[in-house]
Amino acid sequence: MKTKKEVLTIIDRLKSAYPMAACTLDYDLAWQLLVSVRLAAQCTDARVNVVTEELFARYPSAAALAAAEPAEIEAIVKPCGLGHSKARDISLAMRMLMRDFDGKVPDDFDTLLTLPGVGRKSANLIMGDVFGKPAIVTDTHCIRLCNKLGIVKDQKEPKKVEMALWKVIPPQEGNDFCHRLVLHGRAVCTARSPRCENCCLADLCDDWQARQKEQAKAAKKAAKA
Repeated sequence: MKTKKEVLTIIDRLKSAYPMAACTLDYDLAWQLLVSVRLAAQCTDARVNVVTEELFARYPSAAALAAAEPAEIEAIVKPCGLGHSKARDISLAMRMLMRDFDGKVPDDFDTLLTLPGVGRKSANLIMGDVFGKPAIVTDTHCIRLCNKLGIVKDQKEPKKVEMALWKVIPPQEGNDFCHRLVLHGRAVCTARSPRCENCCLADLCDDWQARQKEQAKAAKKAAKA
C-alpha cells in the first residue's frame, strides 16, 4: 500500500502531466450535469455528449425536462443504453427538483442521494464540479488505476475505494485527482494495452514493479536453461 508521501508524489506528477483537470461531460448548468452523469452509466462520455446536445436543445431547462413524458426522453437517450430506466430516473429527478427544491440542484451530499438515479459517484461529481466542495469520484478508471498503483489493494467496490482514498488524498485535491486519473487511464494506462514506457507513474506503480520482477525472474531462469 502506498504511503501518504507516495500518494502526494503521484498527485504532483499527474498535475504536471494533466494541468487542466476537468469533467469530460459537457454541461453548463448543474441540472444538466445531473442528467449527463445518469446517462454516463455503462456509456462513454463522448456518446453522452452527443445525446445531451439534442436533449438539452429540446428541453432547455429543468422545468421543460420535468414536463416531458419519460417516453419522449427515452426516444432521445436510447443510444446511451438502458434507455428506459435512465429516462425514468431523469424524469423523476427533474420533477423532484421542481417540486422539492425550487428547480435547483441541492448542494448537500446526502440530499443529492435522495434524487432518483443518483449514487455516490454522481453525488461526488456534482459536489466537486458544481459546488467546488471536497469530492472523490470512484469511476472505473479511478478504481482500476488506484489498484494498479497500490493506493488500494484488491478493492473493486466503489464505496470502499472512496473511503480508502479519503484517508490519503488531501480533501482539496480529491476532485481533480479523480479527473486526472480518467485522463491518464484514457491516454496512457489503458485497460487493454497500457503504455508503461510513457507513464509518469511507472516507478510508483505496484503492477509495473511486479511485472518487472517477473520478467527479470523469467530472464534469469532462461539464462540458466
